[in-house]
Amino acid sequence: MALRARALYDFRSENPGEISLREHEVLSLCSEQDIEGWLEGVNSHGDRGLFPASYVQVIRAPAAEPPAPAGGARYANLPPGGFEPLVPPAAFNPPVQQLPPPAAAEPFPLPPAFPPAPYSGSYQPSQGSDDDWDDDWDDTSTVADEPGVLGSSYPDYDAAGGGGPTSARYRLSTRSDLSLASRNSQQPGHPHHHPGGGAKSSATVSRNLNRFSTFVKSGGEAFVLGEASGFVKDGDKLCVVLGPWGPEWQENPYPFQCSIEDPTKQTKFKGMKSYIAYKLVPSHTGQQVHRRYKHFDWLYGRLAEKFPVISVPHLPEKQATGRFEEDFISKRRKGLAWWMDHMCSHPVLAQCDAFRHFLTCPSTDEKAWKQGKRKAERDEMVGANFFLTISVPTGPAAALDLQEVESRVDGFKSFTKKMDESTMQLTHTANEFARKQVTGFKKEYQKVGHSFKGLSQAFELDQQAFSANLNQALAFTGEAYDTIGEFFAEQPRQDLDPVMDLLALYQGHLANFPDIIHVQKGALTKVKESKRHVEEGKMEVQKADGIQDRCNIISFATLAEIHHFHQIRVRDFKSQMQHFLKQQILFFQKVTQKLEEALHKYDSV
Repeated sequence: MALRARALYDFRSENPGEISLREHEVLSLCSEQDIEGWLEGVNSHGDRGLFPASYVQVIRAPAAEPPAPAGGARYANLPPGGFEPLVPPAAFNPPVQQLPPPAAAEPFPLPPAFPPAPYSGSYQPSQGSDDDWDDDWDDTSTVADEPGVLGSSYPDYDAAGGGGPTSARYRLSTRSDLSLASRNSQQPGHPHHHPGGGAKSSATVSRNLNRFSTFVKSGGEAFVLGEASGFVKDGDKLCVVLGPWGPEWQENPYPFQCSIEDPTKQTKFKGMKSYIAYKLVPSHTGQQVHRRYKHFDWLYGRLAEKFPVISVPHLPEKQATGRFEEDFISKRRKGLAWWMDHMCSHPVLAQCDAFRHFLTCPSTDEKAWKQGKRKAERDEMVGANFFLTISVPTGPAAALDLQEVESRVDGFKSFTKKMDESTMQLTHTANEFARKQVTGFKKEYQKVGHSFKGLSQAFELDQQAFSANLNQALAFTGEAYDTIGEFFAEQPRQDLDPVMDLLALYQGHLANFPDIIHVQKGALTKVKESKRHVEEGKMEVQKADGIQDRCNIISFATLAEIHHFHQIRVRDFKSQMQHFLKQQILFFQKVTQKLEEALHKYDSV
C-alpha cells in the first residue's frame, strides 16, 4: 500500500520543485527515505514535489485495515500462519471492564514547538592550491563539534531577575513561561488551565522559510520564535548603546591597531612545500607573530559563521598561479592590511576571542595554537544562541518603532544597492584608466619623445656651431617626454591602486549586507504575523510581546552595524581621497618640473 503522511504545519513553496502543504492535509509519499531533510510526495491537489520532512508525520498504519479483535493487537506482527501462544490470551489480556477509561489522545503525536532546522554556517572556507591544510599545523580534528540541542536539561534562569548560577556565567533563555505552560498542557495528564486556551496556545507564526534561507541558517528564526537557550559569560556579551545618531556598538575600551609587514617565503618538509608568512605586530602587545594566508582564512570562516548580523570584511582573493611573484605578494599584503584595519576598528570583532588568539598566540607554540583553535571551533554561542549575547538598551527612551526601523533598513538597502553599482563602475573606470597609463600613455609620450629626438638628429646634420644648443635642447625635450611616459606607467601604484584596493574591500562589505538585512526582515515578518494573530484572538499578547522583544534585539544589532559601516566608510573614503589627490598633485608637479627643465634649455639658444 502507498505510504501516506499528514501535514503538521502549513508550508508555502518558494523554489521550483517544491510543493505547498496545508495543516492536516494527507499526502502520498514517493519514498519514506528523506533527502537531506526533505521528502518527495504528492499533495491533495495532485502536485508532486519536495517538502520538509519535519513538517509531516508518516502514517504507518494502513488506512483501510479492519479493526483487530480485542487482545489480538499484540500478535499483529507475527509472520503468516503465526503460532499458538503457550499461555492463553486471557492471561495476557485482562477483561475490558477492568481497564480505566482511555485518556483523550491526539490522532498523532504532538510535534515540538517548531520543526528544528539544521544549522549550517553560510561560510565555507576556501581551499586553494596555495595553502594546503594537510600539514603539521593542524591534525584531522579541525571541525567544530555540532552544537547540542538548544533546549537542555539545565534549569532556566531569568537573566533579568539575576537568577544565574554565578555572576560571571548565567543562563539566558527565550522560552517564556507561557510557552512552557502550553507544552505542558498538551502532555497526557496535564489539565488545560484555560478553557478554550488550546486554540490560542497552538497558534504560531508561519514557518515557511526553506532550509537555504539565511534567516533560518543563522538561527534568527529559532531565536525570534523563542527556542534559544544557553549559558552566556560576561565576556561574551555584545552591548548596543544609544548614541547621538541612534543605536551603535559600545566602543572598545582598549583600541589597538596591527601592522602587517615583511612577507617572506618559507619552506617546510625539506623544501618540498613553500608558503608566504606575514609578520603581524599588534600595538597593544608589541609582540610579533607570523601567520600564513590559511590562518587568515580559518579566522574569517569562524567569524563569518559566528556573527550573522556583523559584516566581516572579506579577505583578498586567492590565486592559483604566480603566488610567489613580487607584485602579487605586495598586492596581497596591502589587501590584508586593509582587512586588518577594519577588523581592529570594529568594536565587536576586535574583542572576539578567536581574533585575540589569532593575534597573540606565539607562532612557535603549536600546542597553544591548537587549543585556542579548538576552543573557537567549539564555541556554543553560534546560531540562535548568538543572539542571546546581545545586550540592548531598555526603557521607554530606547523603544524602537517598527515602521521607523523598517524604513531605515529599506533606505540602507537602497543605499547599498546604489553604492555597489557605483563602486563597480568606479573600479572598472579606474582599472581601465590605469591600464591606459601603464601602456597607452607611456607609449604615446615616448613616441612624442622619439619624434623630438629624430628632429634633433636631423638638425645636427647642418654642422652649424650656432645651432648646437638648439639641437641639445631638442634632444633634452625628447628625453623629458620619455621620462614623463615612465611617470605615467608608475603612477597607478601611487594613487589608483590604493583606491581600487579600498573599493574591493567595500564590495565585500556590500556583498554581506543582503544576508544581514534578510535576517532583520525575517524577524520583522514574524512580529507582523504575531500581531495579526493577536488581533484575530489566536495568540496571547504575552507571547506576541516576546516575539517583538526578540525582534528588537536583532533590529538594535542591525542598526548598530549600519551605523558602524557609515562611520568607517566616511573615515576611509576621506583618507583615501585625500591620499589620491595629493598623489595626483605630486605627479603633475613632477611632470611640470620636467617640462620646465626642458624649457630652460632653450634660454641659451
